[in-house]
Amino acid sequence: MEHYLIIARSVTYAQRMQRALDRAGIRCQIFRAPRELTETGCAYAVRIQSMDLTAALQSLYRESLNPVQIFVSQRGFYREVDL
Repeated sequence: MEHYLIIARSVTYAQRMQRALDRAGIRCQIFRAPRELTETGCAYAVRIQSMDLTAALQSLYRESLNPVQIFVSQRGFYREVDL
């Protein structure tokens, strides 16, 4: 199943994103970002369903929570999405 990973610079930032998405009624999950997706190796990811991407980004930008990167998962592989 296709999903998106919104990369946050820290666990605290990811938690803020999660709260903003919860307020918008968007289900999400926080976890450490896969090592191969980040240069620093200490970033966190917020996973959302593909159908929620537009609403999620609107909610995050409205609260000045800008993602570091966004990846789409398709068939087990990640591809970066242009912001």
